[in-house]
Amino acid sequence: MTTSARVALVTGGSAGLGLALSRALAEQGWQVLTDGRTEERFADAALPDGVTAVVGDITDAEHRAHLVAEVAARGRLDLLIHNASTLGPLPMRPLAEVGVADLQQVWRTNIGAPLVLTSALLPWLGLADGVVLSISSDAAVNHYEWWGLYGASKAALDHVTLTYAAETGLTAYAVDPGDMRTAMHQDAFPGEDISDRPLPESVVPQLLALLGTRPPSGRYRASDLAVQEAS
Repeated sequence: MTTSARVALVTGGSAGLGLALSRALAEQGWQVLTDGRTEERFADAALPDGVTAVVGDITDAEHRAHLVAEVAARGRLDLLIHNASTLGPLPMRPLAEVGVADLQQVWRTNIGAPLVLTSALLPWLGLADGVVLSISSDAAVNHYEWWGLYGASKAALDHVTLTYAAETGLTAYAVDPGDMRTAMHQDAFPGEDISDRPLPESVVPQLLALLGTRPPSGRYRASDLAVQEAS
């Protein structure tokens, strides 16, 4: 099952930005592995040829082992995208009202799973001179009411991602895609009309441009990448 095609693993690819990235990479000839928590999440995803869905929860060790086995079967990994994420308990609430269990829920998904999955995949990423791309948020650097748990987890993800670059020599990016019209963003604003937010597909060209030009490892904003591409 080893392949000469470029291989990407995109976590959380059943909807939103993860699905948009999986489709775009497959259209460019990549073999894409992606995951989601249930079969139902992929029912309406219309995955194209070249995308393999692995059902499971990224916080589950057996599921992560399954993902690693899928990569090993292909014999390479050129790109690891940490996209799976959670806001935490809903409705969102101020820090004074959250507890340790809430922190653990957010931390396991947004930072714990990406950290240990990256470690497990380092051998294949190293062989391919691969890229680690973590989907960040402006909440990682700004301080919004009720976004404390999520923002702290994204700040930690930025730090871990770029520390991997410093320790291993891999190219790694933490990218803030900006607001998008996704189910998770709707969860953050229940009952509000978020139709003015751009669709996640609108961010994909900037992320593909980043991968194509491979600037130095660092934290980037998709809006800045769009300006660079236009110049």
